[in-house]
Amino acid sequence: MDLHLKGQTVAVIGAARGIGRAIAEGFVAEGCQVHGFDFNVQAGPAEGMRGLHQGDVASLEQVRAFADTLAEVDHVIFCVGVGSGKFGFPFWNLEPSDWSRVLEVNLIGAVNVAHTFAPKLISRGKGSMLFLVSVAGQIGSQTDPPYSASKAGLINFTQCAAKDLGPYNVRVNALSPGMVKTELNQSIWAAGQARLPEAQRQSFDDWAAEKIRKVSHLGRWQMPEEYAAMACFLASDHAKNITGQTINIDGGQVMR
Repeated sequence: MDLHLKGQTVAVIGAARGIGRAIAEGFVAEGCQVHGFDFNVQAGPAEGMRGLHQGDVASLEQVRAFADTLAEVDHVIFCVGVGSGKFGFPFWNLEPSDWSRVLEVNLIGAVNVAHTFAPKLISRGKGSMLFLVSVAGQIGSQTDPPYSASKAGLINFTQCAAKDLGPYNVRVNALSPGMVKTELNQSIWAAGQARLPEAQRQSFDDWAAEKIRKVSHLGRWQMPEEYAAMACFLASDHAKNITGQTINIDGGQVMR
């Protein structure tokens, strides 16, 4: 399928690692001019990217500084997510103060990106935004309540933004990962294991295999490249009538 994306400009927020990096690489493979933004840029830009700008999505000024380096943009992808780093259930295992940074990055960070890039898309009368959310935001996952709540809020904001930007021919969707072997998933494992007696602890691989069997009807991990393929499709004209939707790639963990 020819997605006809060649030559288009894409801003990938959270492009240095994990799913975000795979998405950046996917758009490069489609012939796009890909510009990245990330808090941690030690890994450097993926091959073929036009650059990787360092910054914090929680800072509106830093997001705007990145946007100012782009004369125009066709698609904006928000691939950022942090957890509290603590074992979340019951929720009172956490302190209210554990919520602030998670909400600032996962939700307010997305709002900062939307406020910054919406005028660029509106002025061109076309384009798309895509926010990475999570199945945790759809099922009330207790593993990390601040993370779950932030992603639930982002799903709702996606719908609000889709309604606001629709009259300008700009589409807004959410892409929802299930179980992916990322640093965030490993941090969840580590936080849970720390609370267990030594004899009950599991290796990451054993823990992950058991969890996959419980939550995924297909019984397998999802891969970053799957999200890259869907992100590219949603940016293309093949998806010109898809907006305000949350697309799950989760092995059947959430079914509508």
